[in-house]
Amino acid sequence: MKRLGLFRHAKSDWDDMSLRDFDRGLNARGRRGAALMGRHIVGYGAKWDRMLASPAKRIRLTLESSALDVPVEFLDAAYLADSTTLMGMLTAIEGEPAAVMLAGHNPGLQDLAIDLVGANHEDALFSEVLAKFPTAGFAVLDLAIDSWADCTPGCGRIVHFARPRDLDPELGPLGVN
Repeated sequence: MKRLGLFRHAKSDWDDMSLRDFDRGLNARGRRGAALMGRHIVGYGAKWDRMLASPAKRIRLTLESSALDVPVEFLDAAYLADSTTLMGMLTAIEGEPAAVMLAGHNPGLQDLAIDLVGANHEDALFSEVLAKFPTAGFAVLDLAIDSWADCTPGCGRIVHFARPRDLDPELGPLGVN
């Protein structure tokens, strides 16, 4: 059994439209949401052995604000990666860590979660992830594999999903409480 965490970057800052997408930071809600989700992730209690992350500024700032104590490897291929690319990153993991977290972007993270869930595990948590994997969202999947090289579509089930608005309604969609 392997455990996979998926952590989407927090709300981006769109104030400076001259910045490249890669260089956008976080807005105030994003920093607040990342810090809140970091505390939630720590409180969840899983020990994360390694994190693979996009090198984009908003990912780096999300991780900084979340204050997670997990060794991070920034991979250029993770920037705006699709599910197939992320799956390839998982199957290439060496050393067989028990629990790995991916920090990245949508739609790749959401698509990966959907692809990894087996048809017999499409439950309420799956429906939540299917509906929307929002900024600073965090999902945990248990994968029925012994080696990361065996990670394939349908090998997992979602065992946890949390959004900033679940922890603080003020961090939900603007105008909705």
